[in-house]
Amino acid sequence: MKKAVVLFVTLVAVSFSLFGPLQQGTACAAGKSVVQVSAAISLKEALAALKQIYEKKKPDVEISLNLASSGMLQKQIEEGAPVDLFISAGKKQMDELATKGLIVPETRSDLLGNELVLIISKEKKGTIKSFADLVDKAQSISIGHPETVPAGKYGKETLVNLKLWDKVEKKIMFAKDVRQVLSYVDSGNMDAGLVYRSDTVALKSGIVAATAPKASHSPILYPMALIKDSKNKEAARKFMDFLKTDEAAKVFLKYEFIPVTGKH
Repeated sequence: MKKAVVLFVTLVAVSFSLFGPLQQGTACAAGKSVVQVSAAISLKEALAALKQIYEKKKPDVEISLNLASSGMLQKQIEEGAPVDLFISAGKKQMDELATKGLIVPETRSDLLGNELVLIISKEKKGTIKSFADLVDKAQSISIGHPETVPAGKYGKETLVNLKLWDKVEKKIMFAKDVRQVLSYVDSGNMDAGLVYRSDTVALKSGIVAATAPKASHSPILYPMALIKDSKNKEAARKFMDFLKTDEAAKVFLKYEFIPVTGKH
């Protein structure tokens, strides 16, 4: 019984640490204007760098990042999570929020592009050199859930269009987001995986084996928009403007993204 109580208290504490920030208001923190940004987890390193740059420029502003799969973030917004700005890794999630009237339509724009790549574990270096090799030379493959993870959707499209899906489907393990795919392959638990090129900056031992042909999947675009119920639209709009600048573009390029807005 005592162990059960301790476990319950621990779970409550963990839940609060994980979900507390989403349940708080967005007005201010320690006198600062807080901009709540929900963004695709593939943007993790780039947005962390841009947050640091922006907060130095605007010491009265705090950029709070909530990173997860685009589908999970969409669900949080639909359930009323306090979000000012949404940056999705896929058009589908933004389209669905727009249909439900949850974004400010005139603020929507495509921020970035990306590429889909095949990564392999270090053990498969020299063995798997192409998508076709997945049929005979990979025992296990990981992609994100196509319904909730845009990279998973593009991954399935690629395998279908390359006429490989039926041959490798039984080998596939679906992941909650691209970073889980990356972890599976980096650790050697999976032979191969499909992720964005920008995710490969976090690779430790895994290797990029091939790039998906552009014609094999839908265009990869990252749309962003203000959320209709945002409590801090003015500050969020200014951060959006910053993300479209040449200064921000240089950071995105460093992390292997393809800027599609601003003066490039």
